[in-house]
Amino acid sequence: MNTVSDSLWLALRLIADADVALLHIVGLSLRVSATACLLGAVLGLALGAALAVARFPGRGVLVWAVNTLLALPSVVVGLLVYLLLSRAGPLGSWGILFTPTAMVIAQSILVVPLIAALSRQLVLEALNEGGDQLSSLGAGPLQAALLLLLHARVGVLAVVLTAFGRAISEVGAVMIVGGNIDGLTRVMTTAIALETSKGDLPLALALGVVLLGVVGLINLGLGAVRGRAGRVDPAFA
Repeated sequence: MNTVSDSLWLALRLIADADVALLHIVGLSLRVSATACLLGAVLGLALGAALAVARFPGRGVLVWAVNTLLALPSVVVGLLVYLLLSRAGPLGSWGILFTPTAMVIAQSILVVPLIAALSRQLVLEALNEGGDQLSSLGAGPLQAALLLLLHARVGVLAVVLTAFGRAISEVGAVMIVGGNIDGLTRVMTTAIALETSKGDLPLALALGVVLLGVVGLINLGLGAVRGRAGRVDPAFA
């Protein structure tokens, strides 16, 4: 008997049989990451648009900070959110540590710099293409930036999909602030780590296959979006 092949077969059976525990973990993962990306998109797109057109002292430092935060380890984000939400922290009275809400907050913080940096570049490229026309029509810098983001819907969708892929595949932040509680805060990445350490390879492999499938679909979506962007306007590719 081959342990790896047996475990893989059992993993595929879990997926085919729509195992309840598996579906719950996958569903929670998708909800947490989707919510985090929605919140992160609101903040990140506004920040990216502002950084593209605003002129104020320290703007260069802020742009540098956003770009630097692209490499911020997820465990650091998790630690900072933990300190804020713990009983001794300033937001400890909220009582949301080790809940899905805390996980959403951590992932939102994680994706905001990514969305801001990519959307800033998107606005800068769009301004080079049509910024003068909007200015001649009386649009202010920030208004023009937001209008260009609205026009570049395909490019914005690519940014959000990229952020979603970053969120759903991270493990450090959600492990720290969620606690990996069975039935409450266990998502795909944390469950894979736990089940592997326990030796429950079938469930870990099943979750790994599903996670790879989700990431693969995101990449297919990105390819389709970029192809569409290339046909609409090279600036948004």
